[in-house]
Amino acid sequence: MTSIRDLLGESLGVGERYRLRLEERDGRLVADHPSDTSPMDIVVVEGLDRLEERPPAEPVTVEIIDRVVDDRIAGRVVDTDPTRAVDSDDSASDR
Repeated sequence: MTSIRDLLGESLGVGERYRLRLEERDGRLVADHPSDTSPMDIVVVEGLDRLEERPPAEPVTVEIIDRVVDDRIAGRVVDTDPTRAVDSDDSASDR
């Protein structure tokens, strides 16, 4: 049986990695969610120590985590190298 939590997790992309352009909104680093089916934007709450600039000048790889912060789905920075591609199993976006 599929639960509402499972369906929501799928539409939000929990566990997925995306290459995102971050911007500062309300004192937080935020990105538009690359999936049109997602009802939430992404707020980066982990891995901020990996960033040299806030917001970074180039897109970074963010993994969606199973948590909501300030009405946004939470994410963590997992890679800041602009030359490295996101794994082929993962999605990518330069939003």
